[in-house]
Amino acid sequence: MPQVLFENVKLNNTISLNNRILMAPLTRCMADDDLVPTDDMVKYYAKRAKAGLIISEATIIRPDGQGYPNTPGLFTQAQIAGWKKVTDAVHAEGGKMFAQLWHVGRVAHPYFFDGEVIAPSAIGVEGTVPRMRELTYQTPKALTLEEITQLVADYAQAAANAIEAGFDGVEIHGANGYLIDQFLHYAANQRTDEYGQTPENMSRFALEVTDAVADRIGADRVGLRVSPGAYFNMDGDQRDRAVFDFLITALNSRKLAYLHVGIFDDAMEFEYLGGSASAYLRNIYKGTLVGVGSYTAASGAEAIQNQQFDLLAIGRPFIANPDYVERVQAGQVVKEYDESMLATLN
Repeated sequence: MPQVLFENVKLNNTISLNNRILMAPLTRCMADDDLVPTDDMVKYYAKRAKAGLIISEATIIRPDGQGYPNTPGLFTQAQIAGWKKVTDAVHAEGGKMFAQLWHVGRVAHPYFFDGEVIAPSAIGVEGTVPRMRELTYQTPKALTLEEITQLVADYAQAAANAIEAGFDGVEIHGANGYLIDQFLHYAANQRTDEYGQTPENMSRFALEVTDAVADRIGADRVGLRVSPGAYFNMDGDQRDRAVFDFLITALNSRKLAYLHVGIFDDAMEFEYLGGSASAYLRNIYKGTLVGVGSYTAASGAEAIQNQQFDLLAIGRPFIANPDYVERVQAGQVVKEYDESMLATLN
């Protein structure tokens, strides 16, 4: 295996990583009914601490951000205390961990909370809630300007809560058709105010959240995940390219820890991006780029050597192999992932 994967690296000359292999965020729906991380989650993450950086499963910033059952939160003291057990265990094994901050926007469901589903515009999605297929998605309420301001503050507070919980930093989930991503695509954002219609306006919420979180905990402890190619809970539009051109260019001045490609398979090509999402981002973004999307250790190492990205995030193989990093480094066989593995936290 090329040694490039096992080099020590620093994020913004601040956070030292033992290798270039990141554990990608993997939604497991294993928190308790109060969305508090469990003892099983403590063991689960500690076993994977040899990753250069663990990115937590998506973690909701407030109650109306929930769209899946038993996804953990970071907005109560009990949740913060639960995550502190996780981060303590990861650190005891020599690992580093970021919390992925999440609000699902229009794919939330009021089954999980009292209140309305919210989104940039009153445009819903078809389908049902994962793992609870009896629940049908609802048409969301368009956010008011005051509600947007509150959301920005809530992201910043969740970041502060993450640091209190012992995380080394946070990744803002701005990808995969969730709230921030909904502002960035014309299919979901039809606002006529300062948050819609133009690339600058449509990028405003993502940049306000990023800046608020960076102001609260430091830009060197903040990553951002984006999906310039719409493909999950989102339809693409040729005009989306201009939005991401503006957003990614603006991010170059933010000096974040990294930018993370939000894609399930990086072999996918998007006509309006002129190719893959990672190639598009690499062409514009000058900072540290995290690649993900069906890579093996070998193909990911080759991509790093070819300067396609700087760090490799691995997802499902980490479910199948708690000792994924050790296996790869030793040249051992990596177990194949199977959906049956989702039933338990091993």
